[in-house]
Amino acid sequence: MSVTVHREGLEAGRLDIFVDGAFAFTLTLLAIGGAEIPKDVDRMVHLLCDVPAAAACFAQMARFWHGHVQWRTHCTRATRTGLLLSLLLVFFALIVVYPLHMVYASLFNVLSGGYLSSDFGLHSAAEVKSLFAIFGFSYFCMSGTLAWLFRHAAQVASVHGEDDFVPRLRAVLWLIPAGVGALSAIVALSLPNDAPGWTFALPGLVYSLLIGMGWISRRMRARAGRPD
Repeated sequence: MSVTVHREGLEAGRLDIFVDGAFAFTLTLLAIGGAEIPKDVDRMVHLLCDVPAAAACFAQMARFWHGHVQWRTHCTRATRTGLLLSLLLVFFALIVVYPLHMVYASLFNVLSGGYLSSDFGLHSAAEVKSLFAIFGFSYFCMSGTLAWLFRHAAQVASVHGEDDFVPRLRAVLWLIPAGVGALSAIVALSLPNDAPGWTFALPGLVYSLLIGMGWISRRMRARAGRPD
């Protein structure tokens, strides 16, 4: 093993440890109750009502983190672009965690008739629009950064004569949630404050478009003659 390869391996490893630690920190922000210790059973039950929202947020943040893990499997070399984009991903993760929790908390609050996540609620059309706009833009930034990372991985693979199909495929797949997040934000901002109440669910329903990602992946693999 050459000195350069060894040094790049160390740099890549230190970056991954930093990214993993940063995502772990964002997940601690989702802990129910924060630093508050319940002093009675009623308060404990009240805090536990926020578990569904916290679980949904955990799953979403874990998905973003796993995206970075997958990127590293296709870009084992330490590059300046990979470093900057990974740090950008961490920066966006620290921003998205709160709007992410607010979106899921409001969702479970509405679906449960106010029983779940009862400490959080949206009280006006302007609040709904602002929340979905912030969340959509944050979602766009996170997904777009991952798409950019995989595009970079494909470029590095191509330069070194390696197979770049999978990173190119993943770059396209991450562009889908980026576009969906941007579309949701645009829909939210375009709604007038006096629109019918049901229309304020549209920014959230836009995310149902993500269901088509699996079909797109299979189609791209089939066209390239690649097995799933």
